[in-house]
Amino acid sequence: MCRSLLALITLTSTACAYVPQTSFVGSRAARGPVTRQSVGNVIVYENFGFDFAEDSYKNTPPAILGEENLKQWINGVNSNAFLNRQYNVIGRVRELNLLQQTADAEILTKLEKNGVDLRTLESLLPTLESLGLLSFAANNQQLLINGVAPIVVEGAPLLLPLVAGALEVGPTAFYLAAALSAATEFYLVANDVEVPLIGLPAGALFGLLLVPLTVISGGVGVALAAAKK
Repeated sequence: MCRSLLALITLTSTACAYVPQTSFVGSRAARGPVTRQSVGNVIVYENFGFDFAEDSYKNTPPAILGEENLKQWINGVNSNAFLNRQYNVIGRVRELNLLQQTADAEILTKLEKNGVDLRTLESLLPTLESLGLLSFAANNQQLLINGVAPIVVEGAPLLLPLVAGALEVGPTAFYLAAALSAATEFYLVANDVEVPLIGLPAGALFGLLLVPLTVISGGVGVALAAAKK
């Protein structure tokens, strides 16, 4: 189990090797020297230049005009403001004891029984990069850390036992989860079900969870079935 954990950490560390340099600093070396243009007199119109839109330069104080200025101003008012706060992924993983829970649930062992080992995961990296997923992750780190990571990390204590049980069964369990999610979403949409009290369409609201769950569950089922062959 320790070897599996170390292998997973090694894989995570080497993933960046498949991210092209252009994801971080651009292809400056390929283009050669670039003459920088002064942007001191360039005006960026936040109304996209539309005549019917309000002119932000007339109705917005300069101190908060633009995302960067707004963040700096808020940081001066409250250094712990939500806008500038960054989710502490490593800290929360340690506090929730997720590594130990992963080991106790034998997630990596069950993955290996389903044919998913370190070599299999390494072989997926070029495919992920060809699809642009690694570059997308590299260019949207802030979004992933503050948007996706809290959902995954905070929900992990509940998800790990479910994932462990599904891996014990195999691809069939993930196909069943995808089918149930899709059927639930179809029922909510077909019957125009509304959320009580707020009156919002349940299909649209719960679809934000059910649709990704259907795609992910089905995709994992297909991947596990392919890995076993």
